This record gives sequence, structure tokens and C-alpha cells, in this order.
Amino acid sequence: MPFSERIRKSADPIWKASHEHPFVQGIGHGTLDIESFKFFMAQDYKYLIEYSRVMAMGTALAPDLETMSGFAEALDDTLNMEMDLHRSYAERLGISREELEATVPGPVTLAYSSYMMAEAQKGSIAELIAAILPCAWSYYEIGLELAKIPGATEHEQYGEWVRMYASDEFGEIGYWLIRKLDELAEGKTEAELDRLEEIFLNTSRYEYMFWDMAYKREKWPV
Repeated sequence: MPFSERIRKSADPIWKASHEHPFVQGIGHGTLDIESFKFFMAQDYKYLIEYSRVMAMGTALAPDLETMSGFAEALDDTLNMEMDLHRSYAERLGISREELEATVPGPVTLAYSSYMMAEAQKGSIAELIAAILPCAWSYYEIGLELAKIPGATEHEQYGEWVRMYASDEFGEIGYWLIRKLDELAEGKTEAELDRLEEIFLNTSRYEYMFWDMAYKREKWPV
């Protein structure tokens, strides 16, 4: 069994909870409160800045040109495709560029991005990928599932979001990371694989917490 299948199976209860979360389902069915979506887009924009830094670290740590190129392409897609979606949505929703950039990361946003960065800084490409993979992989799964809901891809507010994350272009980021992690997992000890699985499960949990934070619009208590 490829290592990616093993960790996806282990994370299934967490991912199922994310897929079924009212925030995610609200996007697909067009029922999500727009204020929660605005909160999410601003927080996710700040998260993606740190996610991009980790991608850049992958480029720097890459042991060969193929891996370097893969991270560079994923970084470019994040900065110039995914974040452009956030900027265009912000403009449409009445959030200025200045307001977007000045967004204060909430507690879950900060905890998630800090954990991801901490694992990446340990110097292992495998640990770095395990930390960022749930984001790329689960969003593509969610995009594909929501796209099956009648009218979801054409919804006035949320259709563009669904189309973006269900796209082949976005999916390829996750598929490349999956292939690379499976390559890196070959020959590792069971203890090393357990460590990678632990990281993958933790960031999967943070993905669920991020949806929940956005749904409730959770900010710092003080």
C-alpha cells in the first residue's frame, strides 16, 4: 500500500468531519452566511502567505531539480492563482487590499501556520510535505464533492470558489505532493513513517479547526 493511502485512511474520520462541516456544505448549497465567508477568505489569505513560505522552503531544500521545479510550480500556483482568487473575492465583497493585508491572524490561523512552519524548518522534505499535504489534497477533494451538487459551480457568490478547487490545475498540486511523499517514504523505518503520519493527522485536524473557526468567526478573546 502506498504511504499516501495509509495516511489518508488514518485521517478519514477527520476529513469526513471537514467534508460534512456546515461551513463546507454551506458553500456547496449556497446557504453559508456571507459574513462567515468574508471572515474565512481574509483568514485564509493570511494562512496562504505562510503556506507559500513553506513551499519556498521546499524549493530551497529540494535535493534535485525535479523536486525544486515541482515546489516552484506549486508556489507560483499558490501566489498567482489561489491568492488571486482571494483578492478578487475581497474586492467583490467590499474588502480593500489594505484591509486584507492588515488582517490579524486568528488563534487557529496562527497555530496552524506556526505548526506547519515548525515542521518544515526541521529540514526534512518528507516532514514538510506531510505538513502541507492535507491543505492541497483535502481542498481538491472538497471541491470535487461540492461540484457534484446541482448549481454549486454556478452559484453567484460561491460558484467561482467551487470551480477553482475542483479544477485539474489545483488538483495537480496535491497529486504532485502525494507522489513525492510516496517516493520519500520508501525505505523509511516504521518509526519515521509514524512520525510523518502524526504530522499529517495534526494538520488534518487543523484543517477541520479552520473551517470551524471561520463558521463561528472566532477571533482572539481579548
